Amino acid sequence: MLNNITIGQFFPGQSFLHRMDPRMKLILTFALIIVVFVSQGFVGFGLILLFVLAITLSSGIALSYLMRGLKPILFIVLLTFVLNVFFQTSGDVIFRLGFVRITDGGLRMAFFLAARLILLVVCSQLLTLTTSPIALTDGLESLMRPLKKIHFPAHEIAMMMSIALRFIPTLMDEANKIMKAQMARGADFESGNLIQRAKAMVPLLVPLFVGAFRRAEDLALAMEARCYHGGEGRTRMRQLKYGFRDAIAAGVIAAMLAVILVLNHFQVV
Repeated sequence: MLNNITIGQFFPGQSFLHRMDPRMKLILTFALIIVVFVSQGFVGFGLILLFVLAITLSSGIALSYLMRGLKPILFIVLLTFVLNVFFQTSGDVIFRLGFVRITDGGLRMAFFLAARLILLVVCSQLLTLTTSPIALTDGLESLMRPLKKIHFPAHEIAMMMSIALRFIPTLMDEANKIMKAQMARGADFESGNLIQRAKAMVPLLVPLFVGAFRRAEDLALAMEARCYHGGEGRTRMRQLKYGFRDAIAAGVIAAMLAVILVLNHFQVV
């Protein structure tokens, strides 16, 4: 399970998507999420899926690796699907058993929300897989820089988000090592029902939290020893610049949004 968590991991490369400005990638990721929410039919979702598959293949990221990141949310997707199937009563009844009934509207809504959730996770994964934590921090800070006029701690917020993303793979590796060490001593994390598995995870969480606090303290001491005092007066080794590829990507997302709006207007499902 822990090996399936891909958020926060960076996949190095020199593709079109990798070389885009991190600020533009952040903006277009949010724009793509808006497109997913705006779409009201499966035809629109199909276009978004084709776009996501195209940029995934062009970036050199294996589809199997991208799909592996969906396994941790599989339970949420299935729960959303089941709840909509049995509690959505719109449309014609296609199955009835006592007080339980399934309608065609409920099935459509269940598939629709499950597809939307999967697309949202995949779009977020592409951002972190093709953007290094340092570039992501610089992009976030640059986008939030106008908020400094109202004394918003843009640099500190961006730094905290970057550190959190950077330590997700590290904590997952440490949790994997602790789990294997405890399994070698007879611990069982796979058998039993859901409650029993949750109880079995308690001995794993305690050393994991202790290690996380220890790493946080070491990081704080290292930053203090290097006289870190926030973003004031700091310079960057790499200056962010918008390029021609960023304009192309923005045009593609804008065109996709226009197509989705047209499909919604004509109620194409």
